[in-house]
Amino acid sequence: MERQGTGKPPKQGGTDEPLTPAAVAAYLRRHPDFLIEHPDLLGVLKPPPRQLGNGVVDLQALIVDRLRADVSRLKLTQRKLIATSRNNLVSQGRVHTAVISLIGARSFETFVQIITEELAPILDVDAVGFGVEASRPDEEPGVSATSSVMILAPGTVSELMGDEEILLRSDISGDVRIFGEAASGLVRSDALIRMKIGEGAPPALLALGARRPGIFHPGQGTELIAFLAQTIELTLRAWLDLPE
Repeated sequence: MERQGTGKPPKQGGTDEPLTPAAVAAYLRRHPDFLIEHPDLLGVLKPPPRQLGNGVVDLQALIVDRLRADVSRLKLTQRKLIATSRNNLVSQGRVHTAVISLIGARSFETFVQIITEELAPILDVDAVGFGVEASRPDEEPGVSATSSVMILAPGTVSELMGDEEILLRSDISGDVRIFGEAASGLVRSDALIRMKIGEGAPPALLALGARRPGIFHPGQGTELIAFLAQTIELTLRAWLDLPE
């Protein structure tokens, strides 16, 4: 018995076997308003070619096919734009949460801890590295003895960044100088941000790392990363009472 009110052709014999062309045709004859209720099908169904005689090209069919292709491309572009917009909103919310946490720190130690330990889960990245070049001869490169800040050899920031303020790398091996033990297995893509803490302060670097290649890549928007880095710079100056 035909099911009423579903707007869909019934399965043959109550099974999951595909309908035959004859059964579909019979259903459509009994439901002449089917395409009115499902106008989206008009964009995928192909009408039979018109018989125009030998040597006559059906331009209307060619135009319709081209329009369908254009519509498909536009729909794909629309879906990509919507997905990108949603991702941007999520990223913006994460950065705002990070900024609020940073400026809400009640001590300098807590502020540094937020950068080195809490930013990764807040930003949904796999590793965060924060490094400062050594300013004294007795400072050895590696993890600071008093915090998770990385001590970098003099010249490391310029070596890594060149002339760039923000460097996005899509497929790399994690640099132990920046990420410490997290570099192995957790970093295949990263974003490096040159930090300008203040006048007379040694060069510094903020790094965000991801375990999958391509998470960060050249050409990607960097406005949110730059905003986060600037917040860290300004707050560091305030804690250390450094001039710009």
